Amino acid sequence: MVRYLDATRVLSPETVVYPGDVVPTIAKRARDGFLISEMTMGSHSGTHIDAPDHYLFDGRTVDRLPLDLLIGPCRVIETPATEIGREELEGRLEGATRVLLRTWFSRRTKYVAPFPALTPEGAAYLVGQGVRLVGTDAPSIEAAGSDGTVHRTLLEPGGAVVELLDLSNVPPGEYGLIALPLRLQGGDGAPARIVLEVPP
Repeated sequence: MVRYLDATRVLSPETVVYPGDVVPTIAKRARDGFLISEMTMGSHSGTHIDAPDHYLFDGRTVDRLPLDLLIGPCRVIETPATEIGREELEGRLEGATRVLLRTWFSRRTKYVAPFPALTPEGAAYLVGQGVRLVGTDAPSIEAAGSDGTVHRTLLEPGGAVVELLDLSNVPPGEYGLIALPLRLQGGDGAPARIVLEVPP
């Protein structure tokens, strides 16, 4: 029997948001004998995927991300570091093209900074090792107030970044990744449902 782990944060008004982002609101209304909800949220609300267009303004939008990037083998790596550089990653990437970083932030329900983030050196090392998709349980893949170098490094080769995962119940190891963002036409990113298939 196949077993799956949900690595998605619940999307609600209590969802962790990066300062300045839209706080999700959901208004449920009864109409003509059924319920329907009106939602307000940003393209980077909750667990979400960044497309290259997010930082590169190049037209490679979230609706154009290839499925073979978003679905496939994945490695979850745990690190206690707040600054995740090359030294935290060396010897842990062999053969991996999709990597999720499990940190202490998974159990957080409020925004705090500094949060765990890749350094520019760490991002360059991941790309150099052939990693195409990088995810984190933190609000952003790079430190608050950074200049976008980490995002651009990861996204330029046609990669994708997943942020605000919930990996609190996901042990380090090998999984099958299913990471499907909303198919927003022209979107720089989109909320996503992230599921990990546990190997037999």
